[in-house]
Amino acid sequence: MLNPYASFLGNRNPLEVIAETPNKIETLLAALGPERANQSPAPGKWSAREIVCHLADCETVFAFRIRQALAEENHVVQPFDQDKWAKNYAAYDTDEALALFSGTRAWNLRLIDSLPAEAFEKRLTHPERGEMALRVVIETMGGHDVNHIRQIETIVGRTAAAH
Repeated sequence: MLNPYASFLGNRNPLEVIAETPNKIETLLAALGPERANQSPAPGKWSAREIVCHLADCETVFAFRIRQALAEENHVVQPFDQDKWAKNYAAYDTDEALALFSGTRAWNLRLIDSLPAEAFEKRLTHPERGEMALRVVIETMGGHDVNHIRQIETIVGRTAAAH
């Protein structure tokens, strides 16, 4: 499976999804408030703040992968263990994580929007997912966003029901 997040994206345009995500996250966080954004919805589950930290980490990774794929022939991406990265999330606050995510996403969108159509077919390899086109990386970003937006929406819904 090249894109484990394809099912979350469905038939939505990934470029529209990734462009909308920072504002959606900001709106959801405003609905939660800072205190509830730090509360885990269940043992072993990330809080909304931790999800945003993860999105910021991932956006940094996507930025590097996109640029390396464009710069090199047959780039091999470096996978990472999200749970090991998450061990440091206590160091970050929600606003900083959102600012990093939103700023890096805007930077990535500028690059993506500037690319000629053929750039989206540039090949790269993910050691766990195989060879793919750059287009699949963009689709993965969109599906990944939808997955985590749904998680934060669930947290907002539970919080609203509890109050």
